[in-house]
Parts: sequence; structure tokens; C-alpha cells
Amino acid sequence: MANEFERKQRVAILGGGPGGYEAALAAAQLGSEVFLIERSGIGGSAVLTDVVPSKTLIATAEFTTTLERATDLGVRFFTTGGEGTPQKPTVVVDMAAVNKRLLGLAKDTSDDMTQQLREAGVTVIPGHGRLDGPNAVIASTGPRGTDFDRIEVDTIIVSVGASPRILDTAKPDGKRIFTWNQLYTLAEIPEHLIVVGSGVTGAEFASAYRALGSQVTLVSSRDQVLPGEDADAATLLQNVFERRGMTLKMKARAESAVATESGVTVTLGDGEKIEGSHCLIAVGSIPNTAGIGLEEAGVELTETGHIRVNRVARSSVPNIYGVGDCSNVMPLASVAMMQGRTAAFHALGDAVDPFEERNVASNIFTQPEIATVGWSQAEIESGVIRGTIHKLELSANPRAKMQGISEGFVKLITTTTSRTVIGGVIVAPRASELIFALALAVEHRLTVDDVARAFAVYPSISGSIVDAARALHKVAIE
Repeated sequence: MANEFERKQRVAILGGGPGGYEAALAAAQLGSEVFLIERSGIGGSAVLTDVVPSKTLIATAEFTTTLERATDLGVRFFTTGGEGTPQKPTVVVDMAAVNKRLLGLAKDTSDDMTQQLREAGVTVIPGHGRLDGPNAVIASTGPRGTDFDRIEVDTIIVSVGASPRILDTAKPDGKRIFTWNQLYTLAEIPEHLIVVGSGVTGAEFASAYRALGSQVTLVSSRDQVLPGEDADAATLLQNVFERRGMTLKMKARAESAVATESGVTVTLGDGEKIEGSHCLIAVGSIPNTAGIGLEEAGVELTETGHIRVNRVARSSVPNIYGVGDCSNVMPLASVAMMQGRTAAFHALGDAVDPFEERNVASNIFTQPEIATVGWSQAEIESGVIRGTIHKLELSANPRAKMQGISEGFVKLITTTTSRTVIGGVIVAPRASELIFALALAVEHRLTVDDVARAFAVYPSISGSIVDAARALHKVAIE
């Protein structure tokens, strides 16, 4: 009979989003007995109601913009009228079909992830999970918290995510006033969508629905869209929004949003009222950490309710880890996945190389996209670190000209002496793909000459990265 020291390590994971999913696979790979408790479906809100569906919607919106740009390239679309005369067609977006497709993709992704977990030997428990002290979890699989299962474990990894922040004066009803995870019930394109909040989520949806044909009013309490992002990128995007006919209300705080018989009324702090057909509330999120036994187990939370973790995702309790949006690390799916793997490896004694949060590449899926990595221009200018900045407009890029792209840039940030790449910004179509080159440069501390020696295809948008690096070449003369 096996003794206690020979039994498998037992790992419980609360939440099956990207972080919990990756943690479960990693723990199973290392031979642990893994229990994953998820209430809404594997993939969590990231797959089912947030990242996957929203980026699918944005991809559809990008296609309509591409059609509009085709005219600039000499391409015309016509149908033949009754007398054989050409007639310009109208591009119509079938919102019900778009939503059906994106929700179907989200479900397929969730199903694929579920299958992978089962093939890895993970026990997936549908239901609500909470801690019962530092060494046990309780899974409630029945209605109203019934049918309890108590599971004693060695390690607990909490990956419960976050939910949209709700305003008392603008409560979503799923019909006229929405959070970002409720928009996929719309049967038609909103005639006039009022977006409250100009952060990443607000900017992305404002950009997408304007491209889909909605009149859009964006309400921002700040003096620019995307507060906290690269100032040049934010200014460019704001100019694009205005050129495309979006109404921007800057330094305007939304006091309330009230549904009416035919639409919604948003009242601003100065008393101005904006009438629209629908309203999206995008004013941040709150972690789903309340009421799941964290504080009772001794886990330290921040003032905002996030789990305070170190670079290996470990909380204040040695065997409890926090990953993803419920932790005090940047809320990105890619970060959650890395945290999940790191937490599992660390808990089970495998080699761990803690990731550097500053080296994480992020992207804003507006049109154009905005991708960033490493140190920022604002940090250089404020004296946090010494550095050199070079910005190259895409208007000078041959491939951009061929594709009718006139807006965007590549910005490199390097150390002043060695010219080591320590940051970068790319504003362009598919910036999310282009930023990988700069992320590699930042992660591996490449110099601009290292980057410049790499061959970029000519012509290509990525050629601007090499051109910017060449411009920063440090002449070495004895």
C-alpha cells in the first residue's frame, strides 16, 4: 500500500479561463491530480463573452473598412441594374449573423479547450468553487449552492477573473444599456451607440461599431482617448475617430444612463443630455474575489480586491496562487496564461523563470491597431530611465503606400549609450503581429544594430522596424 509520501500532489484550480486552463495542463503534465472548478464554461469570460467574441466582431468591422479603402486603390464595386447600367451596391452588415458566428466560434473554442483538459486527465467540475481554508476547496455543483464536494489539496490556484464594473446610475438591462459581454444579443446594428469610457475596451468597441455603420458618441472623462497609453498613438487614433465621423465628448463625465421607450439618454456632469439608441458602459472591471474564502484563508488582497502576488504568481499564503485578472498583474489573456504555467511549475517544484511584466507586449484592437512593449516615451521624458526615441511614420513605407495605408508609425526606444532596444510602439494594421519582433528585441536585449542586421522583406510594413533601427545606429569610431 502506497504511503502518504507516494501519493500524487493534488492541485485545485478555481476558474477555467486562460490562466486556469494553462495551469491545469501544466500541473497535469507534471503528474499531479488536478481538479478544475468552472461555473460558466472552460475558457471563462475571456473565451465566451470577452476576448474571442469581441475580436471576432472587430475582425468583421475591419473587413468593412477594407472594402471602403478599396476605392482608393482603384477598385470599384457595381451591380447591374434593370437596363444593364452599373449601380453601386450597398454594404449591409447582418448583425444577427455576425453574433451567431462569433458566439459559435467562442463555443467551439471552449469545447476544444474542454476536450484538451479531459485528454490530459484533468477532472473538470462544473459549478462554483471557494476555498475552505488554505488546503481545501468546496465545489458547489447544485442550484443555490447545494451538492457540496470538499476536496483536500496541496496547492490552490485561483483564476476567477473579473467582471464589468457596474454604475448605480447606469445599470445594464441587456436591451438598451449594456456591458461589453452583453452586446452579442443585438439583432441589428445600433443606430446610435453611446460608449461611456475611453479606455481600451471603450475605444475598441467604438472603433468597431463605427466601422459597422453605427453613429457613435464616445464619452471620456479624460482629455484624450486611451489615457495612459502612448500619447502619439492616442492622438493619432483620436484624429482617426473624428475623421471617420465619431463624436467625441472629452473631459465629460457621464452621470447617468437611463433607458427610454425608444432608446437611451445619457446625462453628463454639466447637464448635457445625449440621446442614443443604445449605450455601452465600459468603465473598468472588478475582480471576482469576493465571497470565495480568500481572506479567511489568509490571502492578502489589494484595496481593489485583487490578489497580491509575486513574480511567480504566489500569494501571501505559500500554497495559494493567483493568476489572471483577479491578480494584481496586468489584465491580459497572454499574461494570465503565462502566470498559470508559472504558478503550476513553481508549486510542483519545476524550474521557473519568472517573466518580466515590463517585457509583455500588449495590443489595442482599434483601427489602426496600437501595440506596445517595454519602457514608454512618457517614462523617458519624465526621467525614470535615460533613453533615446526614434519615430518613423508609415507614410514613408512603400508597402503601406501600396495598400493605401496613410496613418501609423513605428517608434523605437533604446538606451542612450549602448542603443539596446528597451521599448517600442507600433500603430498600424496588424500591429499585434508586428510587435513580436520588438518584443523579442526587448526580451533578449538586442541592440538596434542587431535588429538592423536582420533582413526584412522588401516591400513590407515590418521594413519600417529595420529602418527605424538603422536610423539609430551608433557610429563607432576609434
